[in-house]
Amino acid sequence: GPGAIFWMWVIAFFGMATIYAEAVLAQVTRIKKADGSVHGGPVYYIHEAFPGVLGRVLAVFFAIAITLALGFMGCMVQSNSIGETSSMAFGVPAWIIGVIVAAIAGFVFLGGVKRIAAITEKLVPLMALLYITGCLLVLAMNYDHILDTFGMIFYYAFNPEALLGGSWGAALKTAISQGAKRGLFSNEAGMGSTPHAHALANVKHPHEQGVTAMVGVFVDTFIVLTLTALVVISTLYTDGGILASGTAEGVSKTNMAQLAFASVFGNGIASVFIAVSLLFFAFSTILSWNLFAKINVTYLFGPRAAKVFSFVAIIFVFLGSCLSNDLVWELADMFNNLMVIPNALALFALSSLVLKHLDN
Repeated sequence: GPGAIFWMWVIAFFGMATIYAEAVLAQVTRIKKADGSVHGGPVYYIHEAFPGVLGRVLAVFFAIAITLALGFMGCMVQSNSIGETSSMAFGVPAWIIGVIVAAIAGFVFLGGVKRIAAITEKLVPLMALLYITGCLLVLAMNYDHILDTFGMIFYYAFNPEALLGGSWGAALKTAISQGAKRGLFSNEAGMGSTPHAHALANVKHPHEQGVTAMVGVFVDTFIVLTLTALVVISTLYTDGGILASGTAEGVSKTNMAQLAFASVFGNGIASVFIAVSLLFFAFSTILSWNLFAKINVTYLFGPRAAKVFSFVAIIFVFLGSCLSNDLVWELADMFNNLMVIPNALALFALSSLVLKHLDN
């Protein structure tokens, strides 16, 4: 329900501190090989936090967990979303979309078409601007519901049983849990995924990369996701909305945004707009998560294993488009929890090192 958005904000607020620490530590503990390549990420600062056997065990645990969580399960969520939204927009079976996405991803994974990654990198910011513009247009058309929308977010954050039913404690647990899961899934603060990218940045001081990481979480959650939430709640949950009384048949995690945009732009335009936006957002995520997982596969088994991993990852991208929406989300959430544990332990253990660089 709408209350989950409040808890998503709370998680993101503290997540800005967590991701600052991740980015700083990724910069501080990264290593440069003789060939000039840079290697960094949680496995390196886990070793720094826990020298000896414990550090090796936690680093291996993390590497396995992120490979499963992002390389396999996370990519299934992305291809599932692409398949469902594209199926609704273009009337093509989701599995056919899965074949196409898996084929294109495979070219990039195996180094065949590097240009696709470069094109995606340029198009995603443009799509983000178009998406934000679309959200603002919907909100402008529903301006009379905006105050009610914020009211619902705060009301159901602390009184979720009014919408979800059941006891107050169970409903509140569900609202907080969903807010935490979706917030974590979107901005990745504390998961240990983004440090792989932050380690590669060229900055004068680790603090600079830490601030950049914080800005990323802010834009992701407090701007893009909040706009999405306001659009969905103002059109579907307020008076006259199809979810005003709770749940409705035919509404799922994947099609909520399409239904919300359809209330202003009509089914055809809305379905295509969301499908194309999600295609770029989700596909670029598949590429980056594959890279993060591949770094850890190389750490575990060496560079030769990376190609084997890529072939298996392509299969999972396809499978995601065929499986049920709820199943792929539950799998992703479970494995995300596993990779957070060793990463969080290392962040706490190295908090004094983070503060030292902040003071500098």
